[in-house]
Amino acid sequence: MRTTFQVLEVVAPGPGARWAERIWLTVPKRPWLPKTPVAVSAGEPFTVAVRSSTVRGTVWGVEGPFVYLVHGWGGVARQLDAFVEPLLAAGYRVVSFDAPGHGTSTESLAGPGRSTLPEFSESLSAVVDRFGEAHAVIAHSFGAAAVVLAILDGLPVGRLAAVAPMSDPIGFSYEFAKMLGFKERILTRFLRILENRVGTSMDRFDIPLRMRSEDLSGLPPLLIVHDLGDREVEVANGDRLAALWPGAEFDPWTSLGHFRILTDPDVVRKVAAFSSVPRTLPVP
Repeated sequence: MRTTFQVLEVVAPGPGARWAERIWLTVPKRPWLPKTPVAVSAGEPFTVAVRSSTVRGTVWGVEGPFVYLVHGWGGVARQLDAFVEPLLAAGYRVVSFDAPGHGTSTESLAGPGRSTLPEFSESLSAVVDRFGEAHAVIAHSFGAAAVVLAILDGLPVGRLAAVAPMSDPIGFSYEFAKMLGFKERILTRFLRILENRVGTSMDRFDIPLRMRSEDLSGLPPLLIVHDLGDREVEVANGDRLAALWPGAEFDPWTSLGHFRILTDPDVVRKVAAFSSVPRTLPVP
């Protein structure tokens, strides 16, 4: 594949860019799930429409503020099940869902087996519109990037816990190009194709750029939990987001990797405790 992309870089960057986009948007077929499934009580299924997709999810609880769970790229809602019962016990309602092109939700605007970053953000916004304001959001990996973008676009969120967050999805395109073996001619066209597909400039998804240039005074408290040896999303991502986000708390862990960190009892307790801190109202 690398050799083919190197040739296309020289002789046919257009087809190379279209091929790169297909790879970029393709969702892995087998999401990671814990070897021992996490037991959760029965919730109520729901659906919401997001562009051309039907997003399917589950809501638990009958009263209390809402905490939303957002999985990562190639993931499914069930990966965050470990947070459900602790949040219910703390008096919160919990909502999780599969993003377009993932799990039980239908295909995304990019077609079967694919998805896009904007649809992750739009799915969270649509689900919040359906149920109510987010007291907190717990998000994993690519899903954390989608939540950060939703917040920067104006979605009210009381608290954000980002587990192994990707902090620079556009910057990752350069690593993607390096991995596949193409350079500037394909990369420039590849990013232009993505812009045409989602209907907006790639700058809208450049988290570091936006956080350096926009008003950050209204950002919610942020907890970042990241494993120092994460091989999927390097811990530098968590460090970078912590440096950009005023008042962020960065909590490093070891020996948990990118996925087991979602079910580790100590991590779950810390994240659930952070997410269930009661909102303090300003003194009149």
